[in-house]
Amino acid sequence: MKPMTRRGFGRAFAGFAAAAVTAPATLVHAADMPHVDPEDAQAKALAYTHDASSVDTAKHPNFVAGSNCANCQLYLGGDEWGGCGIFPGKAVNANGWCSAYAKKPA
Repeated sequence: MKPMTRRGFGRAFAGFAAAAVTAPATLVHAADMPHVDPEDAQAKALAYTHDASSVDTAKHPNFVAGSNCANCQLYLGGDEWGGCGIFPGKAVNANGWCSAYAKKPA
């Protein structure tokens, strides 16, 4: 690997700086994303619901009271709605739950 020249470094830095300036404008906020439809095939397969208090514990014995999207490791943040690693490009309800729930470490 050959060492980077000053000119090469300058070009690389200019590219990173341009990306950093334009990136915030391209971010999609949870409010702009469509909400997950509980009737969607993936949502049904994972038993997603917008309201964790409605989870049938007989069907989902791994459900623990107090579990919801807002305290799941996969939740990407947001007050009422937020992104989720399981449902890319869609927002889940912070009070929702699905069988992929993984508690955030304390």
